[in-house]
Amino acid sequence: MHERSLPASPNWYCSRCSDVNSDGLLGVGAKNIIYLINVSASSCRVVGELVGHKDLVSGFSFCQHAGQSHVCVSSHSDGSICFWDSHSKTLLSEHAAHQNPVSAVHWSPVDKNLVVSGDEKGIVVCHWYHTGDTASFFPEPRTIFCLTCSPHTWNVVAVGYKDGMIVLIDVSKKGEVMQRLRGHDDEIHSLVWSPVTGEDTLYNRPEDSEGSSSAGEERGCYLASGSKDQTVRIWSTSKGKAVMTLKLPYLKKRGSAVDPGVKERLWLNVHWPKGRRTQLVSSCFSGELVLWDLTRSGKQRWTLLGTSSDSQNHSRIVFNMSSVHLQDDRELLLSTSMDREIKCWDLASLDCCWTLPTLGGFVYSLTFSPVGAGCLALGVGDNMIRVWNTLTTQNQYDTRSFWQGIKSKVTALAWHPKKEGSLSFGTDDGKVGIYDVFSNKPPQISSSYHRKTVYTLAWGPPVPPMSFGAGGKSSYSLYSCAGEGVILQHDPSKLSGEASDIDKLIRDTNNIKHKLSPHTDLSWKPDGKVVAIGNEDGCIDVYQAPSLKLLCSIQQHHKIINTLRWHHDHSSPPELHCLLASGSSNAIVYMFCFCAETPPESPVVLTEPYRRLCGHTAKITSMAWSPHHEARLVTVSYDGTAQVWDVLQEEAVSNYRGHVGYLLCVDWSPVDPDVIWTGGKDFTVQEWRVSKQEFTKPPKGKKMAELREKKRTNPKQKKKNNKASGAGGAAAVRDEWGASYRRREDCDGTGAVLYGFVSVLPDTNLLKKKKPRSMLPISTSMDHRPKEELLQDCITLASVKHTSGCVPGQGEHIHLGLFSDRQALQRMFESEEEGHVEAGHYDSVVYLRLWSGDVEGALQLATEKGELNDHLLSIAPMAGFKVWSQTVEAYVKQLCLQEQYLKAASHLLSINKLYEAIDLLHSHKLYREAIALAKARLPADEPILKELYSSWAAVLEKDGHFSAAAKCYLASGASFDAAKVIARKNDVSSLRAAASLARISGEVTLAQSLALRCAKDLAAAQNWVEAQEVLSSQESLLVHRLHLCVTELLSAILADSVVVSQSSVSSHPWASPGDGHISIQDRVRVVWEEQFGVSQTSAGHHSARALLQELKSVDSPAPSASIPFRQVLLYSSLHLTHSVLSWLLDDDEQLIKELWQAVAWLRDSGHFCASAEFCRLLFPDGDVTVCSGKHPKTLHLTGEEAKAAANSLQAFVHYHRLYECWWSISARNQKIHNGLSVSAAGDEKLDLDASLLLSESHAACQAAQRSIREIQERLAAMVLQHSRAPGGQLGSGEKQESFLSLSSKMSEHQKQLADLPETIKMYPHPDVVECCLILLHFTKSSTSVSESLQQEAKDLLRKYGSSPSVLKSSRPFLT
Repeated sequence: MHERSLPASPNWYCSRCSDVNSDGLLGVGAKNIIYLINVSASSCRVVGELVGHKDLVSGFSFCQHAGQSHVCVSSHSDGSICFWDSHSKTLLSEHAAHQNPVSAVHWSPVDKNLVVSGDEKGIVVCHWYHTGDTASFFPEPRTIFCLTCSPHTWNVVAVGYKDGMIVLIDVSKKGEVMQRLRGHDDEIHSLVWSPVTGEDTLYNRPEDSEGSSSAGEERGCYLASGSKDQTVRIWSTSKGKAVMTLKLPYLKKRGSAVDPGVKERLWLNVHWPKGRRTQLVSSCFSGELVLWDLTRSGKQRWTLLGTSSDSQNHSRIVFNMSSVHLQDDRELLLSTSMDREIKCWDLASLDCCWTLPTLGGFVYSLTFSPVGAGCLALGVGDNMIRVWNTLTTQNQYDTRSFWQGIKSKVTALAWHPKKEGSLSFGTDDGKVGIYDVFSNKPPQISSSYHRKTVYTLAWGPPVPPMSFGAGGKSSYSLYSCAGEGVILQHDPSKLSGEASDIDKLIRDTNNIKHKLSPHTDLSWKPDGKVVAIGNEDGCIDVYQAPSLKLLCSIQQHHKIINTLRWHHDHSSPPELHCLLASGSSNAIVYMFCFCAETPPESPVVLTEPYRRLCGHTAKITSMAWSPHHEARLVTVSYDGTAQVWDVLQEEAVSNYRGHVGYLLCVDWSPVDPDVIWTGGKDFTVQEWRVSKQEFTKPPKGKKMAELREKKRTNPKQKKKNNKASGAGGAAAVRDEWGASYRRREDCDGTGAVLYGFVSVLPDTNLLKKKKPRSMLPISTSMDHRPKEELLQDCITLASVKHTSGCVPGQGEHIHLGLFSDRQALQRMFESEEEGHVEAGHYDSVVYLRLWSGDVEGALQLATEKGELNDHLLSIAPMAGFKVWSQTVEAYVKQLCLQEQYLKAASHLLSINKLYEAIDLLHSHKLYREAIALAKARLPADEPILKELYSSWAAVLEKDGHFSAAAKCYLASGASFDAAKVIARKNDVSSLRAAASLARISGEVTLAQSLALRCAKDLAAAQNWVEAQEVLSSQESLLVHRLHLCVTELLSAILADSVVVSQSSVSSHPWASPGDGHISIQDRVRVVWEEQFGVSQTSAGHHSARALLQELKSVDSPAPSASIPFRQVLLYSSLHLTHSVLSWLLDDDEQLIKELWQAVAWLRDSGHFCASAEFCRLLFPDGDVTVCSGKHPKTLHLTGEEAKAAANSLQAFVHYHRLYECWWSISARNQKIHNGLSVSAAGDEKLDLDASLLLSESHAACQAAQRSIREIQERLAAMVLQHSRAPGGQLGSGEKQESFLSLSSKMSEHQKQLADLPETIKMYPHPDVVECCLILLHFTKSSTSVSESLQQEAKDLLRKYGSSPSVLKSSRPFLT
């Protein structure tokens, strides 16, 4: 816990951003934190913060009810409402009832659970603390500025709007508007209810006599409002109008006039103290507070607070007021203002009791005066310096503010080591000055400005050239180190003189030719004999004064040096005087010891530290040695903590964690060994005791959450820093913790109107046009010297004109070259060129050479430095064709490096390098532009065109742009490749387009294959019409059209018979199911003849022989159950097509074989019902020898295979008919079974030759095949058992004999199978055993089966029905 603290400034332009409870605890919203301050009549103390929300606090209110006064509520700019416990300092709950920034919040004085809030869009929300419920109202479509709950009636709320309207609403009636109070014509800044009810008090005044009410009129309550129109109005709620208007008095401050612009900055806050019927407090134009007596008139009506002293009043407008009755019966008024002060007033005496200063920016620097004990100077980001007398007993916060001549963030401070009250300061904009804090004079400002932020100031002995001359010079010089990496030496007695850069002395003394690393920090040893300088590259150089001879170079750090500190030299052993502490952007603090009695002849390089202090987890920003201890150091870091170290023991002593955010500065109290002061990002300065800290070391692995949050909420930060880094030097590197958090972090990204910024108006500097860089900076800078030197220049120039004197244009007289002859001007140009080259401004050098007439030299330099542009190219012809051509080529290379390839190619055309321009575009993959250029300039048969098209096509094909690639292939004459690349998409439209392209281009074979692929995909999708259209474009694909025709017919007939369920996308009229008594072969012949012109008499390409020869090229795989049904139909119809073509050729044997194959495809693929229906379609009469009824045809078969195929086909036809009869008997009343059409019930006669189904040869073949399958299964099981058995051995000899016997049995069966005729195995019959069982079952209900046939079936069952299931089924017939 800290002792004393200066908190962050309260937020500006909020109607209620501070409040005090009955216990004297003041809550103030500053940025996104609420500071809690204990107040009394004599003093105040910051006791804690409410931290946990990320967005700006826009309102704050305590619950004023007994037992609940520790609970408070805050509103935020993101629309959220937060409830807090001020005792435990924790967030109780958070609600997001608003969608817009909340502008006002108030806890009802009547209902302890009601909180009312309003946002910028006019939404009013009631929050019930005990239940968490909310209710939203929209009384007026206006911007809410303030609101207040009635202290007398829980449901009445007054709302003030931006346009001057005041509305009273009833929250118990859904926000119903009770009254609209009109009178103000500008923003309502504050509303406050009279603390007592009734409107009697003011009615007897003469000026309001016309408004007096009758005795029976309703009792109301007064409401006071403060507006930007400079008036305070008292409203009668019973009459609904204003009864009094108070105009603010103009109070002229002593010695000053009324600022005419002060009206624009007016914020009129009003407060009605409890128990005071007729007294009202309001703010005024310039921060004054006025107590109004509502019973009086004229000047006697108001009394100014704080008249006993000029310094008691606020100096700028007041935003919030609240009052509290203490236990000693004193009533205190607390006010917050734009002057960044919180004041406490005694309402009895109207005097200021105390003032608490607050801070409106990062605390960049704090330092105690070495002369004035306890005098602490603070450098803050709100453009002010505070000097705090920390040892005063009467006022614990006795501070003075200094702002004159600063106008930027104060980033560095340093007290003069001997002269009391002399305080030097450095700012964010590079300014260095000295304040005398004991006078009211403005500061002395150095005429030498840094280009970037000043990080470090240090007093030390003067070094050359300031140490030369008379002895009356000051014994101390002021040294400043800034973001550009330069250290300047200022003469404090003559700040108007030019400061010297110590780099020149370092170079001359140490004979250094190379560029010095940018400097980032410096520290003089207390005895003034040695100075340590830290650099951007992490190196620390130690120099001997006054010559600045390099004594030592420390190469331990590898990141930018942020802070250096020498150990003090009072009351400590001499060996400690040589200790140098260093902190950089890594987290380790290093100690180095320099104990050499005599300077070394050559610089020493140190690579090992004397001590190493490890514990911080982020970069070190500042450090301080204890003046009371030996080798005790305190360091602060980006990890948000301050760490006290025992350096010699390398031990952590104490760790302070009271800040919110990273720390930037630290100093040890000069009077109390146990007290340390720190400041940082959270806008606070905190005093704390080392002995009272709970922790010893920093938190492990904790990387500043606030820093990460800032980087996330400020995405432009990185870009800005990178830009600065490119501009040069240490600025960007150190900007991370130095003044480059000028990214408006001081105002939290919300703008100046909310809090803590210098002005509410936009920064006019941002709106100004950037001044161009001077072409002659050296001579220009010399015209900004002191008056005496400028006058001397006139005398010198006159002597040159009339007599011989100096040489103008060089040396100290460079600038005079502009006023002398041409030779002098050329010399000045040469010097200016050298300066531009050193600064890297090569474009300026180019223009200077152009002005001199050296066009070729200018172009050559611009070429070397990559600074060519269109303007230089336009003047290049002045130097001749050769130079112009070379310049164009160089500019083309430069443009290619800048990736401006089109522009580069255009410039190549200007020098007639067409092929080079095309090649440039081609090499950078600008194919479209390269082709356009080539076609526009070159003949059509140029080979490079084909190469460009081919290259582009390859890239497009690789990227999947197949259509564009095909166009390129076509343009290059590669039609085959064009069709192939389009077909890669492999969808129907692509395949069709590819087939058409190939056909048009004459690629017949490719066109056929692509058309077939497309037609197959369409057929698979049942899109028969488009499939035929695709094939019809190729005359050579007629046989495939016939095949698709057969497939479509077969699909339509099977779908009609409900065997399969398929929905066709499109079909032909001739594919209707038709008459079921006509065989499918006859239907096929009819359609072929009518639609395709194919018959027995066709000739040429339409002849059956030619078509059959083409069809043989189509492969048909072996049937499998895994093939989809649509594919099965395709293959089955292929064989049916073969059979019809064979029929047209009168090839009976091939006809019957193909028919058998067509039926076998459906049967072997597992589609039993479809196979049965197909057999019925092929042979409506059940006789396979009768091929057609329409075209009389009886098969004449002579070959064994053809006969076997016919027998097998006839057997399967009988087999399906047998099942049909059996099912008909089993279910007489059913007409459809499993997709098969059956005859009507009652037909029990078996109308087929069943003897064909009882073939003993086929029974023997099937029995042998079954036995082989059974033995194979048993052998596989035994092998599996053998592999799983331990040791891989069979269990017994019995099993081994079984294995051998099974093998021998399988050999016997295989031999039997081999002895059977091949035709039996090639054309199998239905399962004979199965047919025997069905016949025997059939005899139970029919007498149509002869006795001999029954006996034959039984004999076959006894002989071949050996399986257990067959034995079980045949037992009723064989016993």
